[in-house]
Amino acid sequence: MIEPLVTIDSTRPVPPYAQIRDQIADLVEAGGLAEGARLPSVRQLAGDLGLAAGTVARAYQELESGGYVTTRRGGGTRVARQPVAAPGRRSALIERHAREYVDSVRRLGADRAEAVAAVLTAFDASPH
Repeated sequence: MIEPLVTIDSTRPVPPYAQIRDQIADLVEAGGLAEGARLPSVRQLAGDLGLAAGTVARAYQELESGGYVTTRRGGGTRVARQPVAAPGRRSALIERHAREYVDSVRRLGADRAEAVAAVLTAFDASPH
């Protein structure tokens, strides 16, 4: 299941449906969700995240349009077959997120030591 891996940050300017879409797409691209893996139902994920069902439905629709998932009536939403990932795709995703983090903490005036300390603290506190 993906529930513990998908989180919503209400302080971000990114709408919740886009956060869901982006996180699931990253998981699929990085191999964290294998072909055929079943995603939670719209209602289940919405309830788990405290969101309206329409928000999750929009994320799933965009994931389907992007070729990340397929939805069949009675069969649920499943991860679609993906093209063979380029070597290093997972590393590239991690680096992209690291750059986004660095950009964010620099805007806050943090130096390298503060940024690294915050990452280590977050890793130690994370249940994953």
